[in-house]
Parts: sequence; structure tokens; C-alpha cells
Amino acid sequence: MKNVLVIFICFLSVQSFAQSQFITKGRIVYEKKTNQHKPLEEEGGDNEWWKEMMKSFPKIVTDQYELQFNATKSIYKLEKENADNKYMWGSKPNESDNSISDFSNQSSSIQREIFENTYLIKDSLRNLEWRITQETRDIAGFECKKAVSKICDSVVVVAFYTDQIPVSAGPENFGGLPGMIMGLAIPRMYTTWFATKLELVEPTVQQLSPTQKGKKVNWSQLNVELKKGMKDWGKNGQKITWGFSL
Repeated sequence: MKNVLVIFICFLSVQSFAQSQFITKGRIVYEKKTNQHKPLEEEGGDNEWWKEMMKSFPKIVTDQYELQFNATKSIYKLEKENADNKYMWGSKPNESDNSISDFSNQSSSIQREIFENTYLIKDSLRNLEWRITQETRDIAGFECKKAVSKICDSVVVVAFYTDQIPVSAGPENFGGLPGMIMGLAIPRMYTTWFATKLELVEPTVQQLSPTQKGKKVNWSQLNVELKKGMKDWGKNGQKITWGFSL
């Protein structure tokens, strides 16, 4: 009986030690879901042409993304596209897109296909004003705290981060919180990103620093080009701009 008690105490000690450790390297898989029908429903679901479109395209499209990271750098990119997806409004993900965040010099380098052009967006890391709340949620086995901010002046972003992974990163180009973002939601874009698993594997230097290409711009220069190209698109153009600003 004494031996069993000793083994049990040792087991608890190992568990407590493991839970107290911080994770600073690994690979996170995110499931991105977008409701394609919602914009049409809000604009006017009685439109017969839009009704036919909604019959031809799935309501929800789901894709897998991955974030590889260590304490100083991360890269976010498409892991696996759902071959059964049918995308509306040219929203199909591009396999060549990737987002690199360098925490040591607070910079980001993003390769992104926008219509028929390839851009290389080099700028400082996104600096958002987050409001951290007391609300928590379990995501992929981690207790995550809720934080709220805005992009593009008025678009609300809801994030759930864990301080068990003290790396200020997350899906797309989001970060700036005292831990890894495991869940993200942008209600006005009808899109969510939630981590489904974490693998404790250290990415290689090559994985974190792939060759990038494209027309070099910063965020301000890209926004000027987008506004110029979509000045006649109205609300739809604005929402497309939000998507390219992630």
C-alpha cells in the first residue's frame, strides 16, 4: 500500500511539473471557418439571384492552417485546403501566402496574393489595443482568456489566448497579447479561427524563413492601392479590403 501511495505522489508531482512548464516552440493547427451565405442574407435574402447562388455554394467553408513558432519567430500559412470547398467572391485560399513574424526586431513579412498581383508586405508587427476580460474558454486543452480589439477603425476582433504558451503570436497577423492566440473571431467577417491541436516539435530555420517574393509595400501603401482599386465597389469592396488587411 505504501509503494502504491509513493507512486501516486510521484505521478502527481510529474503532472504538476509538466503543467507548470511554458511552451515556447511547436506547431499549432487552426481550423478556419467562414459563413459565405451571411453577407447575402444580410443584404437581402429575398433576392432570387442570390438565393440561387446560395444553393450552389456551401454555407460554411472550412480550411486548415498551421502556425510554426519558437520564442523569436513564427510563420503562419495554409496547411490543407478542403478540396470539396466551393468559394464565393474569389475567397479561395492561396498556398503561396504566408505570414512571418519576427519578435526579436518586432517586424513582419507577409507574402500575399491579391487578385492577380503578389505583394510582399514588410512592416512592424501589428500593434492593437487589446482589452483583456475575465472570461475564459478551453481551446485544444488550454485555458484561454478573452481579449477584444478593433481593426480598420471599427471591425471588432475577439481573441482567446493562453499564457501557457508565452509567445505573442496567433493566426493571420495577430498577436500583441501575453500569450499565444488559440481562438479568434471577427463577427463582421463571419469568420473564426480555432486551434485544434498543438505538436511539440521545433521548427527548422528553413521552415521559419522561406524565400518570399512580390511587390514590396508597407501596410499604408497597400491600403492606398486597395482603396484606389475598389473605390467603386461600395460595401463589398470595403469587406474585401478587411480580408486583405488580416
